[in-house]
Amino acid sequence: MKRLDLSDLDHFVAVARTLSFRRAARDLAVSPSAVSHAVSGLEARLGVRLFNRTTRSVALTEAGRRFFDRLGPAVEEIRAACAEVADEPARPAGRLRLSIPRSALALGLGPRLADFGRLHPDVELDVVVDERRLDVVAEGFDAGIRIGELVDRDMIAIPIGPPLRLAVVATPGFLAEHPRLRDPRDLEALPGLLRRFADGALYRWEFERDGAAFTLLPRPRFVADDGGALADAARAGLGVACLLEGYVAEDVVAGRLVRLFEAWTPPFPGFHLHHPSRRQMRPALAALITHLRRGGRVSSADPR
Repeated sequence: MKRLDLSDLDHFVAVARTLSFRRAARDLAVSPSAVSHAVSGLEARLGVRLFNRTTRSVALTEAGRRFFDRLGPAVEEIRAACAEVADEPARPAGRLRLSIPRSALALGLGPRLADFGRLHPDVELDVVVDERRLDVVAEGFDAGIRIGELVDRDMIAIPIGPPLRLAVVATPGFLAEHPRLRDPRDLEALPGLLRRFADGALYRWEFERDGAAFTLLPRPRFVADDGGALADAARAGLGVACLLEGYVAEDVVAGRLVRLFEAWTPPFPGFHLHHPSRRQMRPALAALITHLRRGGRVSSADPR
C-alpha cells in the first residue's frame, strides 16, 4: 500500500462526520474540489471505495464506516496533541451535531444554544430534535442531551440543569367531578392525558414515598408525544396529566391547575449532556459544555 498523507485522512474524517463534501470543505477552510480530490486519492491508495456518492447524497460504505470508527478518534488525538504543543487552545469552529429532546428545548435550552451561537460564530450548530434513546456514536452525533437516568453508563455525562420533578395535575372543575382521590392508585380509574414514547409505548406514571415505589397507567383519554400538547389538554379539563413541573408550574400558582400527590413525586436527576470520551472532545464541544455549565440551566419538562 502506498504511503498515506495525514491531510487526506483529515479530509476523509471531515466528510465522514458531516456526510457532505461542501460542509467538510467549510470546516477545513478549503474548496470542495480539494476535499473530493483528497478523498478520491485516499480511496485509490487504499484500493477500496469509502463513500457511495450521488448528486444528492453521500454515505459511508461498510469499509468506510469501519475505517472511520478506527480513524476518527486517532485524528482527534492528533489535533489535540498539536494544540497542546502549540500551547494555545484551538478556536471553537466547525459543525457540532447534537441530539436533543423537544422538552429540553421548550423549557430553556433553546435560548442558551442561541447565546452560544452568538458567542461562537465559527461553530455551526446542527440540532436534531429526537425523543429516541439513541446511540450518539453510531448515529453520527458529537453529543446528546437526555435526562440523567436515560444516559448509557459508558458515556461521559455532565449535568446542565437542576433536578426535575413530576407534577400530577388537573383542573379544579375536573376534580370537582372526581372528589374521591385519596391515594395515587385512585388515578388509574380516571381519564388520563398520557405521554407516548418514540417506540409507541405509553409512559407509566411513577410514584415513590418512604421507600415504597410503584407505577400506574390511567385510562387513556388523550395521548401525545409532546409535553406542551398534554399541558394544553390538562388546562382544557380533559383529564389528569403527569408532566415535569416546568410545563405547569405557572398554572398551579395561578389556580388554573391543581397539583395532586406532590409528596409521591420526589426529584430525580435532570438533563445531562453526554458524549463518548474526553479524549475525543473537540474544541467546539468543550466550549459548549463550559457555556451550559456556567449558566445554561434548563428547567423541568415533560416526562421521559
